[in-house]
Amino acid sequence: MEESTYSSLIETDEAQKNTTSGRKQGGWPTFPFIIATVAGITLASSGVSANMIVYLIQEFNIESITATQINNVFNGTIYLIPFLAAIIADSFFGSFTVAFVSSCVSFLGTVVIALTATLKWLRPQHCINNNNGSNMCKPASVMQYGVLYLGIALAAVGFGGNSFTPAALGANQFPNNPRNQTIFFNWFFVTLYIVSILAFSVVVYIQDNVSWGLGFWICAVSNLIALVVFMVGYRYYLPETPKGSAFVDLARVPVASIRKWKSQISSSTHDYYYSVGDDDDHDGMVSVSTIPAKRFRFFNRAALITDGESIEKPWRLCTVEQVEDFKKVFGILPLWTSTIFISIPIAMLTNLATLQALVMDGQIGPHFKFPAGSISIIIFISTSIFLSILDRVLWPLYQKITGKAPTSLQRIGVGHVFNLLAMVVSAVVEWKRLEMLHDENKSMSILWLFPQLALVGVGEAFHYPGQVLFCYQQLPQSLSSTSTAMISLIMGISYYLTTALTDQVHTSTNWLPDNINVGRVDNVYWMLVIFSGINFVYYLMCAAFYKYHKILEENDV
Repeated sequence: MEESTYSSLIETDEAQKNTTSGRKQGGWPTFPFIIATVAGITLASSGVSANMIVYLIQEFNIESITATQINNVFNGTIYLIPFLAAIIADSFFGSFTVAFVSSCVSFLGTVVIALTATLKWLRPQHCINNNNGSNMCKPASVMQYGVLYLGIALAAVGFGGNSFTPAALGANQFPNNPRNQTIFFNWFFVTLYIVSILAFSVVVYIQDNVSWGLGFWICAVSNLIALVVFMVGYRYYLPETPKGSAFVDLARVPVASIRKWKSQISSSTHDYYYSVGDDDDHDGMVSVSTIPAKRFRFFNRAALITDGESIEKPWRLCTVEQVEDFKKVFGILPLWTSTIFISIPIAMLTNLATLQALVMDGQIGPHFKFPAGSISIIIFISTSIFLSILDRVLWPLYQKITGKAPTSLQRIGVGHVFNLLAMVVSAVVEWKRLEMLHDENKSMSILWLFPQLALVGVGEAFHYPGQVLFCYQQLPQSLSSTSTAMISLIMGISYYLTTALTDQVHTSTNWLPDNINVGRVDNVYWMLVIFSGINFVYYLMCAAFYKYHKILEENDV
């Protein structure tokens, strides 16, 4: 975090002026509006998602494994939508419009969920405990399920559309000013973590101990306030001009390459089409001294000029620059898959920890019972603390000893190790919990879940910023505004794959019954240990063969 204060930044910032009204636009005057919007939306989204599993189990009588599956789809959608939202914002409407519409949609979704918690006829009756110890649960009606899933769908789409578009809008307020953009992103992530911790603690506590309805209405009001503040700041934001999606240009490369797969690749620069520049030569092509790189040379055919081709046919003839940009994206796909496979165990561990917390002793001290839905707060706290330690202590120490900063791939690799350790600890703790329950008839304290979640948080402090940094540095400049959204896309895919994996384990083994006390969740964790270990080896192989497109040394921090 930069040491400069917000007030001093406002004084030194040279905001652009609107030529028609004379008022200032852009710069730090927009910061309070955008950061308040981020805070309000984050409180709403975290307040809804944090306790989703518990709400579905306790208020809608949904079986525990099914509840985790619904939660996976909900979170997966939240992470998938930002990628689509970024494309729509860049191509058509701009970040402001997409963020505004998303805020409206998420508000509607949150209101619908709050109504299900407030109106008794929108949810089924609670389960009745029989004298023999079993529960008799009446399932929700089709109408009740319909309203619930409508609210969940609207909330997921709205929160997803608002995940990164305010961040992009905020960075756009400082054109050609990387320093202020960096400061803004620092405050963006600090706000994200602090408000998430607040939601996972205060809002979840209200939902569990006061009223589900009150907890969800707090989320709805927070969303509404964020929407109003966002609109009030409209007159200060810099106007946006969508420039079209770079993904369309990238998609043209494989299409053009396949259409010309029989063409012979040339070694002459005059046989390739280059983007038009100021000093153009030979029919509008820039005179350069290099041909397309030999790596993934099959795609060089997309820029190869053949008889009768015209630049007016972009799906048949691409520029060398577009081909090289596509190669950069294509080259990091193996590393992206390893990112997907590191996110699957984390998602499963988080869900299973919530189910474990529901059947463990949550009493901490004589007057406080730790809410099961708040268990993930340990990850947020651990990540926040360790990010500060890394930034202020470990990274400067590493650079002092080695003379250079760690690369983004090294950071991600260390994150793999910590997540592997988290899976091992999770397996051992669950094995001990089952042993205490069956042999001694004792309920293990919820505090035993803290170490594994703290390890996940430490791992996230390494690999998540490393992934964002890696994508920002290695992706083409045309994709810089959507690089973080592409990380979100990977996480969304991970949640959907987690749903499939959980369903497979649930149906093909006896490890994940709805009552985990009679299951073997420890075996699930050992499976994830093997899964994570194989993925770590795969990651090391991908990282060893990867060639950086940009070599950053002192600045790669």
